[in-house]
Amino acid sequence: MTSIEDRTGVAGGASGADPSEVLREIEQRVLWLATAIVHHANRVRPNPSGLKVGGHQASSASMVTIMTALWFEHLRSGDRVSVKPHASPVLHAINYLLGELDERYLTTLREFGGLQSYPSRSKDPDPVDYSTGSVGIGATAPIWGALARRYVTSLGADPGTGRQYSLVGDAELDEGACWEAILDPMVAELGEVVWIVDLNRQSLDRVVPNIGAPRLQGMFDAAGWQVLTVKYGRLLEKLFTRPGGPALRRRIDEMPNPEYQRLLRCTPAQLRERLPGNDAELAALVAELDDATLHAAIRNLGGHDLAALGDAFAEIDDSRPTVIFAYTVKGYGLASEGHPQNHSSLLTTEQMDQLGAAVGASVDDPWARFPAGSPAARLCSSVGARLRREPVVRDAVTRIPADIGRTPSGTATTQAALGRALLDLTRSAPDAARRVVTLCPDVSSSTNLGGWVNKVGVWSARERVDWFADDPETILHWRERPTGQHLELGIAETNLVGLLGELGATWSRWGEPLLPIGVLYDPFVERALEPWSFGIYAGGQSILVGTPSGVSLAPEGGAHQSISTPSVGLEQPGCISYDPAFAIDVEWALLASLARLGRPDGTSAYLRLSTRPVDQTLAAVPTDPAARERRRRQVVAGAYPLRRATQDGRAVAPALTIAAMGAVVPEALAAAERLEGLGTPTDVVCVTSAGLMFDAQQARSGRGDAETWILDAAFPARRATPLVTVLDGHPHTLAFLAGINQVRAAHLGVSRFGQSGDLDDVYRHHGLDAGTIVSAGLDLTA
Repeated sequence: MTSIEDRTGVAGGASGADPSEVLREIEQRVLWLATAIVHHANRVRPNPSGLKVGGHQASSASMVTIMTALWFEHLRSGDRVSVKPHASPVLHAINYLLGELDERYLTTLREFGGLQSYPSRSKDPDPVDYSTGSVGIGATAPIWGALARRYVTSLGADPGTGRQYSLVGDAELDEGACWEAILDPMVAELGEVVWIVDLNRQSLDRVVPNIGAPRLQGMFDAAGWQVLTVKYGRLLEKLFTRPGGPALRRRIDEMPNPEYQRLLRCTPAQLRERLPGNDAELAALVAELDDATLHAAIRNLGGHDLAALGDAFAEIDDSRPTVIFAYTVKGYGLASEGHPQNHSSLLTTEQMDQLGAAVGASVDDPWARFPAGSPAARLCSSVGARLRREPVVRDAVTRIPADIGRTPSGTATTQAALGRALLDLTRSAPDAARRVVTLCPDVSSSTNLGGWVNKVGVWSARERVDWFADDPETILHWRERPTGQHLELGIAETNLVGLLGELGATWSRWGEPLLPIGVLYDPFVERALEPWSFGIYAGGQSILVGTPSGVSLAPEGGAHQSISTPSVGLEQPGCISYDPAFAIDVEWALLASLARLGRPDGTSAYLRLSTRPVDQTLAAVPTDPAARERRRRQVVAGAYPLRRATQDGRAVAPALTIAAMGAVVPEALAAAERLEGLGTPTDVVCVTSAGLMFDAQQARSGRGDAETWILDAAFPARRATPLVTVLDGHPHTLAFLAGINQVRAAHLGVSRFGQSGDLDDVYRHHGLDAGTIVSAGLDLTA
């Protein structure tokens, strides 16, 4: 039997200073460190609670060669990489070898204050380019990062250049978020985007039964991507050239995934029996190979061959996005390799000893570095120096005015007030307005952003011809140019908030703060909420505007009437929400939200707006400058007294309080007038932010550090009465307000799917009309 050297297996070590051998020595050490990080967390570190710590040794092992080749040969300091969630130990192992992670953290995986379960920009102690962990979102983040960097460049800043890599598990391609991003027309122009698919053909529970790679490759190709495939390593490629080689290739190509995976678990004797099938030519080739070569050949896939991966990286075409399908074995090099249930399996101590012996490491000294001056140590040092980045120097946050000074009059909607406020900002604070970038999923005109778009233009990497510029009937002018400030993606909310998060992270990536505002229909906020929430977790600060909202969108019916979105800001970490009733409230809330963006202590915001026309004189904006500023501070803090109880035109102590939020404030005011006529003097408090009011109440109880003055301003104890709360949303949103002064309360809102109809009918159906508010108030005060 003849033997062919396997240069991509786990066994063996570096010999001399051959670059390929040095790289393979590092690859083996990365495999060991990644596996040992998980092993220590589960088998060594004390665990008094008895809860499973977890970790993914097999998922990490399939990525080791890919990440070694990428980091130690091809990556440059300007590049960014999104690492698949379950390969976080590999990232930490590489950062440790490059001097970017202190040894003390290697024993802290999933420990409080230690290495996170999945890569985290904000919580891990070592460099992490993209937070991952929510399937599909980390994969697409570099696409939006590429667009964000291009946008920053168009402002005249210099964020540098570089590729944007996504290291993606093949099962992650089941997520629709991936395909929504891949298919967006804007993405086809992003030549810096490179996805590397870890094609190990396993999911969490099983081996994927079908051979899906050709279909996936065709889908990427149809979207305009360059498609590269690294299927076989050098050993198999050599065998394919020998007599019987074509039969071997055909046999591996055509066998189902589960059959191939089962061969990985076979002994050489079993391989000799199962691999040839009924093919005599293949049987003759197998008979010529010794056991070691046969065993190595069946697992010699391209994703574990450093040279094959290097060849693929060299073929990347930077004029369009690239996807590299790298065939791998889940658990490669471990005792669990190829087993269908290896996703969360852990090596035993005995198996760790065997792995250590194979790669030249030891369980007794798991974190040993390469000897000083050795070729491997020198390579780690030089790569670390090559990839080291200068600290980000952050530009000063652009000053945002607190009040533009205009007092809206007539009848207006809060949705229209958004566009009006943005236009006013361009005149009153042009430097701040230049940092604003708006996004929509094809709803710019129907969300009243048309005037803003006409003013600032649409962003595009290159100027495009506006073929309707001379059409006199064109109202919305679609002028695409590098100086534009509006981006419009297709109708995919996940794409919108993915880009929103990355635009909101430019302050921390490149020191260039932007003021990103995403506008979408409020009924679809929940569809976008999970990726937006993950973007906030990853450090992206932005404003999400949901409009139109609630059952106030009466004719559209139940399918387009949002009910639970008022709770978004109440419950979403890192976010302040506003549901304003009047145009001036929109302006003040928007300006305050913009001022909180692009800074280390910043927060995101959610504005819930309406298409309901409201008489703006009902806002009763004070004319005295000091009183106006007092009102503004209350609006921004969460609530303000809108109407104080009267009797026969005289101010009196109230018998009832109505706390209303958003579009139904006119009904609350009308109900108060009727109640006064019935001998029940009534205060009306306009709530602008349920979340801020809840935070204030928690702080008053010693649970948080929010300011509490707004509670006394809006709900002073001396005016405590029974309380009716009402909003165009679920009634539980404001139910906590009764606890401020411990009063009896009734809570009105929407708790069932809506109906089509006019506003009066729909409000009456859900009990948001003035009559229902009056009845609830009388019940409380009887």
